[in-house]
Amino acid sequence: MVTLKNIDTGVIKNVPTGYSWTTLLFGFFPALFRGDLKWAVIFFIANITIAWFTLGIGALIFNIVFAAFYNKIYIKELMAKRFTYADEKSKNYLLNNGIIQ
Repeated sequence: MVTLKNIDTGVIKNVPTGYSWTTLLFGFFPALFRGDLKWAVIFFIANITIAWFTLGIGALIFNIVFAAFYNKIYIKELMAKRFTYADEKSKNYLLNNGIIQ
């Protein structure tokens, strides 16, 4: 878990890191509840499309793979919206995992 703070508003968010088990189990709903509408829609459309052509098996594989990357994607989206690390622990995590340079 990293702590990010918005430079403009001072809003602080605790953001999960690593594998997104919630995304694996609940699909696009974690992105939707986080307010990450862009990725919720992308995830939903990709799931429906892949499931249609593979009778659901491909959607399961897509979910497993996407869950591995979603938290990192979400952190990068927040960083693009003027969030930055709020403490040294978060800074070190972001540096060590190549999210910031």
